[in-house]
Amino acid sequence: MADKESVVRQTSEYTDIMEKNHMEIPWHDYTGDDSNTLIKESGLIEKASVIGRVGLIMLSCGTGAWRVRTSMNRLSKELHVTCTVDVGLMSIEFNCFDGKDCVSQSLSIANTGVNTSKLYRMEQFVNSFPSQEAHLTGEEIHKRLDEIEQIHELYSPAALACCGFTFLLGGGPVEMIFAFIAAGVGNLIRMKLIKHHYTLFLNIAVSISAACLTYAVCLHMAELLLHVSAVHEAGYICSMLFIIPGFPFITSGIDLAKLDLRSGLERLTYSIIIVLGATMFAWIMALLLKLQPQDFVALHLGSMMHLVLRLIASFCGVFGFSIMFNSSVYIAATAACIGAVANTLRLELVDYAGMPSAAAAFIGALTAGLLASIIKRDHGYPRISLTVPSIVIMVPGLYLY
Repeated sequence: MADKESVVRQTSEYTDIMEKNHMEIPWHDYTGDDSNTLIKESGLIEKASVIGRVGLIMLSCGTGAWRVRTSMNRLSKELHVTCTVDVGLMSIEFNCFDGKDCVSQSLSIANTGVNTSKLYRMEQFVNSFPSQEAHLTGEEIHKRLDEIEQIHELYSPAALACCGFTFLLGGGPVEMIFAFIAAGVGNLIRMKLIKHHYTLFLNIAVSISAACLTYAVCLHMAELLLHVSAVHEAGYICSMLFIIPGFPFITSGIDLAKLDLRSGLERLTYSIIIVLGATMFAWIMALLLKLQPQDFVALHLGSMMHLVLRLIASFCGVFGFSIMFNSSVYIAATAACIGAVANTLRLELVDYAGMPSAAAAFIGALTAGLLASIIKRDHGYPRISLTVPSIVIMVPGLYLY
């Protein structure tokens, strides 16, 4: 009997590991279904529930602490509430007070991620709040936020992004094709594991191992059937670039620049964990598969042809990364156009102007930021949804790994 109870207990513990460790917040309990009181006239607790939920959804989209706090502040001012906020990678602590009462809350999300489509909807919600949502009841506002939260993550074309990345790093058609296949397999597995709430390290280990194994199998089959040279082993590192934590890595820099040290350091630590974990498992797979990648084989292309192909590869790479961040097709295409111009400018400055890589990257990133600011002014797209994908492609992922 004791052994049977032990097995049941172990099975239960195993199952719990795969489930969410965070309880769902019953947001509608803060309001009454039959209440006709507008949010402006509601009590402080109900106002704080709206403010806190908006901040939590913004945080779940992967945006930085500055943007989360700005959104909460805008709602607070409209509701005549003073709000102080402390933002981390996965949690928010804030106080709301109106001169009479004070409400303190500590909220957290189950997992961090990136969803720029949801971010775009949230920015529209915050911008329209004074003219629309401020004239609704708390229950009606939470129903609108329910609809926004239903925007789920999409399957991302990591294969296209890694294929474009491979060419920009110096790879040829063979490396591009194999990286396309391997990255597609690895990212598909990664998305399945995320959906079932597996741990971060297991996610990294399985998806990276699958990508490296797929690349090695494709290369070995090509050697046997098509007599392809083994010098194309270098592309296996490109097949794992889909795991680069570009969004949290860049937003950590933004937070640190604005002295949001808690959020910046937590995001930076999260990015480093992913890079180190992916490097370790890629190294183990290289040892097991006896892969010894060297430099890419030189491509003999004319200057104009190289320029055109760089524009195309940059567009495809940024478009793929933008869709990986769950952007809409229009936002992804816009970011891809920005990235094609900015990244190609960076590469051309290095190759033909002899400019140091760091200086060229600064000019490329500055160009991307200025173009994104102009487009935001005309179309209202979130600037971070345009700048981060177009800059991520400049992150030296191959050299990191």
